[in-house]
Amino acid sequence: MREGLFWLDDLQWSSIKGCLPGRKRRGPRRVDDRRVISGIIHVLQSGMRWRDCPQEYGPATTIYNRWHRWSQQGLWQKLFYELSQIVGTHYENSIDSTAIKAHRSARGKKGAKTKRLAQAGVAARQKSIR
Repeated sequence: MREGLFWLDDLQWSSIKGCLPGRKRRGPRRVDDRRVISGIIHVLQSGMRWRDCPQEYGPATTIYNRWHRWSQQGLWQKLFYELSQIVGTHYENSIDSTAIKAHRSARGKKGAKTKRLAQAGVAARQKSIR
C-alpha cells in the first residue's frame, strides 16, 4: 500500500458497519464497502477530483456513485454521528472549512479598481498627476 492514503481502522469500521444499507439489491455484487468509504474520505480530505482517486480504492466511478447515492439517502449524517460516538480516540469531531477554492475570475470584474493595502499605500511614492 502506498503512503499517504487514508484507511478506516478496525474501531471506526466496526462502529459504522451496521449503518450501511443491506446487500439485498439486484445487480452485480457490491465491492468492499470499507475500501470505498476510505476512498471517499480520501478524496474529500485531499480536495482532488473524483476521477483522480487512487486505484487502491477501486474505480473512480464507483467511488463517486456510492458517495452521491448515499448523500441522497442521508447516510453520511448517520455515519458521522456514529463516528463521533467513539470515546477515547484521537479524532476530532469537527468540520474545517478554512480552505476555500475560488476560480481565478472571482477576484472581481474586468477593469475594476482594486483597493490597495494600507501598508502599500503608505509606502508608495506620491503621484503628482491626478
